Amino acid sequence: MQKPSIPKGTRDFGPAQVARRRFILDTIRRTFERFGYAPLETPTLENLSVLTGKYGDEGDQLLFKVLNSGDFAKDVTSEDLSEGSRRILPKIAEKGLRYDLTVPFARYVAMNRGTLTFPFRRYQMQPVWRADRPQRGRYREFMQCDADVVGTSSLLCETEIVLMISEVLPALGLDDFTIKINHRGVLSGLFQALGEGRETDLFVALDKLDKIGPDGVSKELGERGFSEASIAKVFELLAVSGSFEEKLTQLQAGLSASVAVLASADGPADEAAPSDGARGLAQLAEVLDLLRASGFKQESRLELDPTLARGLSYYTGCIFEVKINNVQMGSVSGGGRYDNLTGAFGLPNVSGVGFSFGVDRLYDCLEALDLFRQPAETPTRCLLTHFDAASGRAALPVLARLRAAGIPSELYPDPVKLGRQLQYANAKGIPLVLLLGPEELAAGVVKVKIMASGEEKTLPLAGIEQALSAE
Repeated sequence: MQKPSIPKGTRDFGPAQVARRRFILDTIRRTFERFGYAPLETPTLENLSVLTGKYGDEGDQLLFKVLNSGDFAKDVTSEDLSEGSRRILPKIAEKGLRYDLTVPFARYVAMNRGTLTFPFRRYQMQPVWRADRPQRGRYREFMQCDADVVGTSSLLCETEIVLMISEVLPALGLDDFTIKINHRGVLSGLFQALGEGRETDLFVALDKLDKIGPDGVSKELGERGFSEASIAKVFELLAVSGSFEEKLTQLQAGLSASVAVLASADGPADEAAPSDGARGLAQLAEVLDLLRASGFKQESRLELDPTLARGLSYYTGCIFEVKINNVQMGSVSGGGRYDNLTGAFGLPNVSGVGFSFGVDRLYDCLEALDLFRQPAETPTRCLLTHFDAASGRAALPVLARLRAAGIPSELYPDPVKLGRQLQYANAKGIPLVLLLGPEELAAGVVKVKIMASGEEKTLPLAGIEQALSAE
């Protein structure tokens, strides 16, 4: 007999785990709706033409492709086989599992542009899939909770992202966290100050700084064609410290000086060169100003991190990432501004911004910090005992009344010893056991046993649902 198993990077969730995950999801959902976001869902499967080319080369490699139904290889020729996977793939797989929720959302907006009211706010809470190497905090199937706005370039949206993050995490019991923020324009200004290499190569390498450290990033930049002088300049420009405002000032001075040096060495600088960095720094300053105007009291948790790159290639403006400081875990939230993602689907020049909570990483952080209340194995609040056939039948109308009153209840299915029934209730975390035996039925009463304390109360059977609802 084959031993049952599940694919690596996926997990089963038992009742207690589902209850804990529901607590996280409900907390996030309440915040999203309080900020005016409406729910949306998109299919698990998307056409590969929708997904590919949106996440960069590394992202495309992590897409799960779904084989066509039937004889999926019927159109593959020997010539295709000799050419390799790139030639074969379009003939055997037309669909894939969604990699994130943002690209499907952009596809949805483009397809439904005539029915939407812009700016359009939506939140989405669904699983996504990535063919990543499984490890703690990184899974191949995981839940994301996204909130996005499209149809406006207002930085008020970025401001509200910070406000929502700052509301959700404390509500979950997570008080020690940092919201890192940067701007793709700052990174573009950094690249323009170097005057060599490819911009995407710089972004991809910097995005790995937390994982591989400065030496690893230096090595990767060297392998991607950057000179030792440029690599040294990168780290010199990134070496800023102090408050959010102090870092803004230092970055402005560093980028301006580098552009001036580049212009004097190579002739007149491209007019766009200084503007990208300056625009990014100005927008970051405006976000800080809007936060203060909103009464934001957690400025110490907001960090300007010029090394933050976010690997997804569609970001164009402010970018965010959130780290829980007292847990060894990757980011639990991230996002940013994208100015033309819908353009890939025939709806150009529609700016959007959004972010996502990673439910699975939040769960792991809460578990590591022992912040979960011990959940019951079941939502059942009352267990009715079953002594014999007569008492079991007599309990049925009582069970119906309890359920009609909104009290989750169940009747133990078999007439077994009371100890076994109490053991069942205790194991599942059912707080109340209703003892309804022949004596209680004859007297028109019910004994209510409170499992946590062992206390028993005798209450009239008539109106028992009202009595329990009042507690």
